[in-house]
This record gives sequence, structure tokens and C-alpha cells, in this order.
Amino acid sequence: MANRLSRSTSPYLLQHADNPVDWWPWGAEAFAEARERGVPLLLSVGYSSCHWCHVMAHESFEDETVAAYLNEHFVPVKVDREERPDVDAVYMEAVQAATGQGGWPMTVFLTPDAEPFYFGTYFPPEPRHGMASFQQVLEGVQAAWRDRRDEVDEVAARIVKDLGERQSAYGASVTPGAKELDAALAGLVREYDADNGGFGGAPKFPASMAVEFLLRHHARTGSEDALRMAADSCEAMARGGIYDQLGGGFARYAVDRTWTVPHFEKMLYDNALLCRVYAHLWRSTGSELARRVALETADFMVRELRTHEGGFASALDADSDRADGSHAEGAFYAWTPAELREALGEQDAAFAAAHFGVTPEGTFEEGASVLQLAADGAPGDADRVASVRERLLAAREERPRPGRDDKVVAAWNGLAIAALAETGAYFDRPDLVRAALDAADVLVRVHMDNSGRLARTSRDGVAGDNSGVLEDYADVAEGFLALAAVTAEGVWLDFAGLFLDSVLHHFAAPDGTLYDTADDAETLIRRPQDPTDNATPSGWTAAAGALLSYAAHTGSSAHREAAERALGVVGALAPRAPRFIGWGLAVAEAALDGPREIAVVGAADDPATAALHRTALLATAPGAVVAPGAPGSDEFPLLHERPLVGDRPAAYVCRHFVCDAPTTDPAALAASVGNTAGA
Repeated sequence: MANRLSRSTSPYLLQHADNPVDWWPWGAEAFAEARERGVPLLLSVGYSSCHWCHVMAHESFEDETVAAYLNEHFVPVKVDREERPDVDAVYMEAVQAATGQGGWPMTVFLTPDAEPFYFGTYFPPEPRHGMASFQQVLEGVQAAWRDRRDEVDEVAARIVKDLGERQSAYGASVTPGAKELDAALAGLVREYDADNGGFGGAPKFPASMAVEFLLRHHARTGSEDALRMAADSCEAMARGGIYDQLGGGFARYAVDRTWTVPHFEKMLYDNALLCRVYAHLWRSTGSELARRVALETADFMVRELRTHEGGFASALDADSDRADGSHAEGAFYAWTPAELREALGEQDAAFAAAHFGVTPEGTFEEGASVLQLAADGAPGDADRVASVRERLLAAREERPRPGRDDKVVAAWNGLAIAALAETGAYFDRPDLVRAALDAADVLVRVHMDNSGRLARTSRDGVAGDNSGVLEDYADVAEGFLALAAVTAEGVWLDFAGLFLDSVLHHFAAPDGTLYDTADDAETLIRRPQDPTDNATPSGWTAAAGALLSYAAHTGSSAHREAAERALGVVGALAPRAPRFIGWGLAVAEAALDGPREIAVVGAADDPATAALHRTALLATAPGAVVAPGAPGSDEFPLLHERPLVGDRPAAYVCRHFVCDAPTTDPAALAASVGNTAGA
């Protein structure tokens, strides 16, 4: 018999709708039930492509005995962290403060007043490696609730008090200038893995936001260290197992420091961010590898994550079925030598094994290997490599596919829109720009209400019940600003302004700091506020970037001042934790450089206009904004009183309230806005 989750629109919650656990969705009704029964709540937080979430569900939540005990002594509440990042953030902070680590599944026990008092992540079905079993944890918590209730209440109150005191513990606001950005670069140099690329050890995550900072820092200062770290990290990831060498796209992270074995789930946000980073790397260097990876990643997103309505789904699972019916992580992606021979024949299998690093021992599990670019190949091998890839991809398509979480998350679609619009423009792929436009249409048509407020998610063209958080408004605005620059359609700038007005009115504190939830959102035990990047740019610094770009487009001093106030935290954190404030550093580079404002005036069908527009889009000047349009157009404020020059299309470049003389020459424009790869 299905539980209450059967009415959910979240694919993750629906995965638990047939559990014997009597799950409740997050909401007032669950807490009222706990108060009426006098029992604590078990809060379980995860997401649909989380491998260990699936493991714990199978081991414990599908177990009738465990479920019966849980139902009798607790009110169990299941939350999709991707739908409710605010709930996840608040309780994850408590878990990390109490245990020194966090992750998913997240397991938290709450009083009926939503105060946490006991924490954990994954609990095994039997005691293991010093960990108590889940049943033992349930029994221990229930005994404490029954016999030591005063102590439990005291612990819960202290935790909530401690969380409140952690608010804004980021140091005094410091306007980030050249000194702070140089210190951030020095910090990244110290953390850089010179042997393998990337930052830190295992597990190793793609540092998209830090790489974006490095590219902008190089553009502004000429730092070769910055460009080397960016380029070498991108090459190492693209050659490693974290990158899908057959179908394109990146896995969530590598379990080792050499990028060899990934955690195989593929997330929209990772691929959107990395697609844009590789496109920007190509823009800076002309790297053919960067071009190929940007396009393959864009094609992966459109091919495998695009929904029927035109938005982009959240993720593909790490796990899938093997040929024997068993379920395993990476089954869809890994290869044995025998599987290569079956797909390719003896000679091409030997070639593929050498090219992709497939060994008899295997680099993964049970003799299987994750494909990597282990060899560059001899001259003239390109056709053979292409043939092998095509046949292996066709053979892989016969395997059971990983599941897809098909909910559309506003913020992540904003990131995808920016990546696809720019990649399509750089590489003359109008189909990618069209895909970005279609996704933007879904966000306006489905996610936006009549007052300009955003819903966090949708599914099958129907908006979910959860309100957008700061990153939704910021990343959608960022995507729409990129789309406006590429398409010359000012309506996307107007929508971005609407969303940024919501940021200023509903998410900003009087001191200019930003909260992750709106002032009229559900009240939790604390209002989340975190400027540091996680897998995506923090909402705080993403908003700063969009505010800065919008101010450059419009001349709005209110938006510029809001961006500068929000960047104060970047100056405070830049010398101490540069890897975790990467997007804020990238935005600070733009603020320091201007950002430059480029207006391109000319008829849309004039090749001279197209040449100037392309040159403007390829500007490496950090955060440069581009406003293209016909003479006399009111599509963009930057076009106002910008005429043709001698009846020829022209480009106008300004920054810091000073303008260059207009130019009709793409080469002169390129020289004034940074070197470009394809002008």
C-alpha cells in the first residue's frame, strides 16, 4: 500500500512511495502528528541519483521489521534536498557542526518543534566498521526520548542556539581588490595538484567556479600560473574517467585523485558549469580539446537531459542493471576486454583497450575499466578512433540505462541556458541556442507566477509547490543575461531585471548580505545564509554576479551597489578559502575590470554586424556584457544614442564611466576587449 509520498511530484520521494515506512512529506502536518503522539521525527534527506540513498532505502526502509519499529516510535519525514535546499542546508549545517562531516543520505532526529538532537548520514543494517546499525540507532534514540527527555530537549535547544550564533561568521566585509585576488591565486597554487590537475585529494570534485576565476584572473593580469592551472585541470578531467569518453558529459566526482574512477551519477549542474568553462577555455586559448569537450557536453545535455517540455532534467543515476539483472554502480559505463571484443572484434578491441586504458585487471570493479584517454593515438588514427567510439556507443545503448530524475530545477536550468547559449554562439550551433531559448521559455511559462516569483521545480510541465530560493533567482538571471547577449533579444534582460528586483526586495539584509530564502518563505530553525560554493555557485555570489552584469547593462547604481556590498564577503574569504568562494572571486574579477560594456550597432542581417557581435561575445575581459541591436533600437539601454559610424556597423566599448572611440573593425574591437580564439 502506497504511503503519503505517492502524491508527490518529486521522483526521489516517489521512489519511496511504496516503502513500508509510513513516510510524511515535510510540512506542518508531520510536526502536528509528532506533537499529538508525543514522539520525535526522523528526518531523512536525499536525492534520486544518490547511490548510498538507494542502498539505505533497500537495506532499511524496505525492511518490514525496521519499518514497523520506525512507524510506531517516530514520525518519519522524507525530503528531496533538490526540492528543499533550505531544509537540507539548515540541518546539514547541524550535522557537520556535530560530527565534522556530512553527506547524503542525511539522517536527523527532531523534536516536534523541528529542533535537531541526534545526527548521522548512512547507517548500515548491521553493526559495521564501528558504526551502529540503523535499528540500534532507532532503539537508542527512542530510549533517550522516553527516559531522558529533559536531556534531549536541552541538547536540542543548545544546538539551535549554537546554529544561530554561527550566522554571518565569515569575517568583516572587505571590498575585494587586486591584493585579495592575488592572495586567492596564491592560495589556489598551494592547494593545486600539480601531478593530476585539480585541487585537493580524494575524492576530487571538478572545481568549475575556481577555474572560471583562474581564466578571468589570467585575462585581467596575464598570470601564466592561473592559465596553466585552469588548462591543465581541464585537460586532466577531459582525459580521465570522470568524463564520458563515448557519450560526453561529466560524472559528479572522482573517488581518487587521478580522475580515474568516477562516482557515476551525472548532474545537470556539473555539466552546465563545465560546458561553459570549457567553452571559455577555448575562448582564451583556442584549445581544440576544450572545443570538443564543450560541444560534446552540450550535446549530452540536449540528448539525454532535455525533457519533453524543453527544460532540462536534474540527473542520471549512478546505478543501473547489469546483463544478469543485478543492480550496480557504473554498470552502464564500464568495460571489460571481453566486452570490447564482443563489440569490436579482436583487432579493434586491442586498439580500443590501448586507447582507452582498458586492462585485464580493470581500473574499476570485477575486472571492468572506466574508459580514459590513456593514449593520444598515432597520426591518422582519428578515423579509427571515431569508428570505435561510434560502435562502442551503439553497443552501450543496448545496455539497461540509468534512471533519470526528470524534475526541472530552475537554478540548474539557468546554468544550462548560459552554457548552451554561449557554446552555440561560439561554435555556430544555432540548435544549441534554440535549446537554451526553449528552456528559458519553460522557466517563464511554468516556473514564473504573475508577480514574477519563481517556483523551485517543475515536472511534466507543472510547477511544484516549493518556492524558489536565492540561487534560482540568481542563476536564472545569469542564464537570461547570457541569452540576451547571444540572441539580441532584450526581453531576456527585462526578465533578469524582474528576478533581480526580487533578490533586492526579498533576499537582501539591511547590511547588504544575502539570505538563501526569501523574507516570506517558511520559517525554519534558522534562516540559511551561506556565501560559499558547493556543487554550484552560492546563491549569494551568483546574485552578486547577475546584479553586476545587470548594472553594467542598465547603469543602475542600486544594482551596482548591491553587487559590491554582496562581494564584501569575497574579500573576507578570498585569502582563507579561495577554493570555496570561486564564483565570488570570478565576479570580483569582473567588478575590478569594469566590467566592460560592449554595444554592437548594426542591421542583424549585415555580415559586418555579425563579425562585430561574434568578436564581442568572444571577449575575454572578465564579465564583459554585450548588447547587440539595430540603430535606434530600444532592446538594450546600452544602444541608446549609439549610431552607425559612416553608415557601417560599429562597436562601442566603455568601462568605469569612460568610453573608447567606436570602431567598425573587429580586430580593433578584439584588441580592446581581450584576445579572442575565433575572431
